[in-house]
Amino acid sequence: MSLKDIHVKNAKAKAKPYRLFDGGGLYLEVTPSGGKCWRYKYRYAGKERRLSLGLYPDVSLAEARERHSAARKALSAGHDPNEVKRESKRQTILRSANTFEMVAREWHKSRLHTWTPKHGAKLLKRLEADAFPKLGHRPVAEINAAELLSVVKKVEERGALDVAHRLLQNCAQVFTYAIVTQRAERNPASDLRGALKPIPRSNHAYLKPEELPEYFKRLHSSKANSLTKVALNLVLLTFVRSGELRAAEWPEIQWEKAEWRIPAGRMKMREIHIVPLSKQALKTLRELQETTGSSRYLFPNKYHRTGFMSENTLLFALYDMDYRFKATVHGFRSTASTVLNEQGFRNDIIERQLAHGERNEVRAAYNHAQYLPERRKMMQWWADYLDAVAKGKPVPPMP
Repeated sequence: MSLKDIHVKNAKAKAKPYRLFDGGGLYLEVTPSGGKCWRYKYRYAGKERRLSLGLYPDVSLAEARERHSAARKALSAGHDPNEVKRESKRQTILRSANTFEMVAREWHKSRLHTWTPKHGAKLLKRLEADAFPKLGHRPVAEINAAELLSVVKKVEERGALDVAHRLLQNCAQVFTYAIVTQRAERNPASDLRGALKPIPRSNHAYLKPEELPEYFKRLHSSKANSLTKVALNLVLLTFVRSGELRAAEWPEIQWEKAEWRIPAGRMKMREIHIVPLSKQALKTLRELQETTGSSRYLFPNKYHRTGFMSENTLLFALYDMDYRFKATVHGFRSTASTVLNEQGFRNDIIERQLAHGERNEVRAAYNHAQYLPERRKMMQWWADYLDAVAKGKPVPPMP
């Protein structure tokens, strides 16, 4: 006879454990202490076994029957219900352990060596601010495209379009890492291509070749201090990034080789970069050494003894020269690229000197010295070209 709720509710403790059967191997075991446990008795591989289905009243008669039915189906399919239960529990623990935040922090830690400290900190802060509050607690394998979209859309709606795109890219990298480490099977970010508004692209403002003569006139008559003028001259001669110049240290200058070797830790793509120094660049550095040679940095910060020239120093100098919205320090790289390409220098030599990222890690291990003889000739020609432009002389011939 099948059990009824009243039978279960009114079952009293006795001196010895006893059972109330519901049928099909399902029964309620009542202990001397009054505890009531649902169990399923079955045979698997020729042996009698029991499966615990939960305690009453936490698990009602109806719920016990549902669990019993599921266990019987597993048994009919050839599976041991106890093993099915253990695997289900293991998967639950695994899901709770492999949350998006846990996997994201693990991915971030695994990639830290490939980024500058500033970039790594900024990336983690972005995830902490915009992704973890909504997705952090969720099992990484269970997050779907709709959930991810709601997170990045919220960032987009506050007007931070660039941040939204970067956040989506970072989340995609986390999911890829989860797949590789067998914590997820698919990347929901792949379904969101085109879901965000495109970022309006605007290149850094830069000087056109025909604007260089006027620039040199303004630089000469500028009220900026001599150290700032030297920095603006060197950044154009070497067309490195602003931060690479401002944080330059004297030991990086290899006088005997006429090279400036920028350590990987200060480069955007985290690989050493060699800048061949032209005669003009070496002369400028020799003169600068007389002024700041006792300092750690080529361009020490006049307000902070242990620091180097601030980013705004060069930018404001350009503003004072009436180049606001017309030119940037970073734009000097575009100016050099434009001229060198127009003059017929090979693009791969120019790109290597610009230190644009090499995504192939094997090539990146040695390409800091790639095309170095050609780059030396190109950098000397560039310095001669700037001299000629400043003095109103003809463009020098190609080397």
